[in-house]
Amino acid sequence: MTSTDAPGLAGLRPRLPSPLQEVADERFERHGVRLLLKRDDLIHPELVGNKWRKLAPNLAAADGRGVVTFGGAYSNHLRATAAAGRLLGLPTVGVVRGQELAGRPLNPSLARCAADGMRLHFVDRSAYRRKTDPDTLAALLRAAGAEDAHVIPEGGSNAEAVRGCRTLGEELDGRADVVALACGTGGTLAGLAAGLGPGGRALGIPVLKGGFLAGDIRRLQELAFGGPRGTWSLDDRFHFGGYARTTAELGAFADDFERRHGLPVERLYVAKMLYGLLVLAREGAFAPGTTLAAVVTGRPFP
Repeated sequence: MTSTDAPGLAGLRPRLPSPLQEVADERFERHGVRLLLKRDDLIHPELVGNKWRKLAPNLAAADGRGVVTFGGAYSNHLRATAAAGRLLGLPTVGVVRGQELAGRPLNPSLARCAADGMRLHFVDRSAYRRKTDPDTLAALLRAAGAEDAHVIPEGGSNAEAVRGCRTLGEELDGRADVVALACGTGGTLAGLAAGLGPGGRALGIPVLKGGFLAGDIRRLQELAFGGPRGTWSLDDRFHFGGYARTTAELGAFADDFERRHGLPVERLYVAKMLYGLLVLAREGAFAPGTTLAAVVTGRPFP
């Protein structure tokens, strides 16, 4: 039984496999690269893209219990978890980074979480950084009144999520030479690489600074599969200053891509990936004749 077949989740009716759409873009074609878009943004209207693939197995593991998870003030993961809780009738708690936010009006992202029934618990940044320490986690759960809840890590990336994302690679096996996506916590890339067959390569474009992601991906594959799986690499040059950071240049690129292809481009992840792929194509990183699939993991909010 797959996570999406589990009792209680079938009613969410995901669109799987997600569509694979070819786009004609002369900027790639002049370098001999065929560009496909893997439209994971169309899987579900509220559990968008890789959020569905990562959350579904975790929600199945919760087995009807409430869920507690973690994120920053603009977390896509928190919004998706809150929406899932509303749709499934599960209580959700979001532990939010930044105690200073507790006394302020909610931003649109957190307001959506609250409207979907998520109880928000704000913590100071020092404690948030230590949230994976067992003692700190236990204290956070006590303070949030969520000791009996099923815990989903920040970004949803754990062994269950990685195994859920393996289906993304299986859907693309034999359809592309290189599959690219933007990376936050690395769970989607870890599963994607495992699902691609021999000859397939996964390319991650991290949206955070720090160069820590390769180790996290190796650790996630160890937890999910017992060891390394698939062929993958990272290019750390396209974070545009870090998570939730953008520039006028990136915005202009995303606007242009939208005009060219009629596709709303999410700025914090998807735009950075597409920009990075165009730079790589110009640099000759893809051999002529390469079929490149770019995974659209989300859409603009709101």
